[in-house]
Amino acid sequence: MNLATSPGGPRHDPTPVRGAYKVDISRGQNISRVSSEWFSRPDDERFLSLNDLYDAVRARAENAVARTVESRAVRVEASRDDAERLELVVPGRDVPIAPTHWSFGQLASLVGAPSGYLRQLPAPLAGINLQHGLLTHRAELVKTLETDDGGLELRAVTGPDYGRIWDHELVEAVMKIAGNGTGDTRWKVPGVLDWSTMTHNPFVEITRDTTTLYASDRDVFLFLVDDAHPIEAGRLSNGDPDLYFRGFYAWNSEVGSRSLGIASFYLRAVCMNRQIWGAEGFEQISIVLFRTEGQEFAVAEACEYDGDPEAIVRTYDPFE
Repeated sequence: MNLATSPGGPRHDPTPVRGAYKVDISRGQNISRVSSEWFSRPDDERFLSLNDLYDAVRARAENAVARTVESRAVRVEASRDDAERLELVVPGRDVPIAPTHWSFGQLASLVGAPSGYLRQLPAPLAGINLQHGLLTHRAELVKTLETDDGGLELRAVTGPDYGRIWDHELVEAVMKIAGNGTGDTRWKVPGVLDWSTMTHNPFVEITRDTTTLYASDRDVFLFLVDDAHPIEAGRLSNGDPDLYFRGFYAWNSEVGSRSLGIASFYLRAVCMNRQIWGAEGFEQISIVLFRTEGQEFAVAEACEYDGDPEAIVRTYDPFE
């Protein structure tokens, strides 16, 4: 194993390791963010490569239409024959469109109605309440995101100034440095910690159980590491090298369920349930989305933005 350090701190060796290496996970901190994603994702939200992930989120974007409509022009329909079914008639659509669980909550929030309570009501009664809220909505306009992918559905309802960053844009940006995320570049789905030997093995098969590439109808989340190129951070008390490697995770929601964010750090191992062990140097980025003088959207790091505060549409906090 070729490792190197420098007076200015650890530096990277271009030669990949050939197998597992010893790690001391008692150093640094544990991060459970990826593990919580791993526990909550069903199989249909797990992807085995960045290409597969990109194709999935790109396809749904291509089948989506975003529009700004008058609140008063949205008509709520409910059937007396089906107490569970509620649909919306949106301007520009000839047929009713069904809201998702998420977009129903967004719509209720926009008009000031408690979504939890509305979901307990029969659809006709919930529809009356929503219709009243839309007719009296002070903002007058709402932005809808509609998808026709074998079934017409309303994926999001936001304010008219909502600035959307598509999930596939995040994945595409990551692919520029990580390729397919399977080892064709330095950045890849992480290996696994062997508790019996306290070694981290970078080279494990990427399966539904080990992948860290996720997407649902609400969001996208990915976690990649450079664990085939460990860095010697120093020496342990027994003289062995203290090894860690680089990692980052990023996430986004084109329907507004979570903010855009990225976090980077060093780590010593990842166990089977994707818990991060021995992390150090944790950093995060917050992004401001704002309107330019030409009324177009632009982004900047929150710490560097010095424009008109009134121009800010949204601040993306990775831990929001």
